[in-house]
Amino acid sequence: MGILFINACLRGEESRTHELCRTYLEDLPDVTEVDLSQLRLQPFYKDEVDRRAQLELAGEYDDPIFNLAKQFAAADEIVIGAPYWDLSFPAALKVYIEHVSVMDVTFHYTEDSLCEGLCKARHITYLTTCGGKVGGANLGYEYLCGIARMFGIPEVRFAAAEDLDVVGADIQAHMNRAKEQVLRLKAQR
Repeated sequence: MGILFINACLRGEESRTHELCRTYLEDLPDVTEVDLSQLRLQPFYKDEVDRRAQLELAGEYDDPIFNLAKQFAAADEIVIGAPYWDLSFPAALKVYIEHVSVMDVTFHYTEDSLCEGLCKARHITYLTTCGGKVGGANLGYEYLCGIARMFGIPEVRFAAAEDLDVVGADIQAHMNRAKEQVLRLKAQR
């Protein structure tokens, strides 16, 4: 399928995280974007959970409720752009992941009760920006590493522009350093 760009840059074009994503995606062929600001997914509540579970049990994966999961599973590469919010990322990204976490599409359980991923991607590239330092509280990255293991994606790569809201910070210098990181990741595709 090519590259799936999950855009959780909720501030649109003015987002510095989106700027890092453009640096990575520039000139790459076959990019499909899922813009979470436009998609406006809702979390699953009982009625939708029950409906989805019934469809899964019946093996009826042609229902549109599974389209995002099938798209995610088919991607050769996944790029996620999300600002660092509240030690993680925006809730819209968590809701999206909830929508793509589908038994027998992105993962399943073996007869030995082991979770086995069904996704095709070689890696997830996670790009973010933050006002201070991410440091040891990069819970969004840790969460995505766990999801990648669950989905059978062998690697999660990470780049961040940090200290962007620090008084007196040289924002352009921080962005330039992050863009160099991003270009190194791009070169290792």
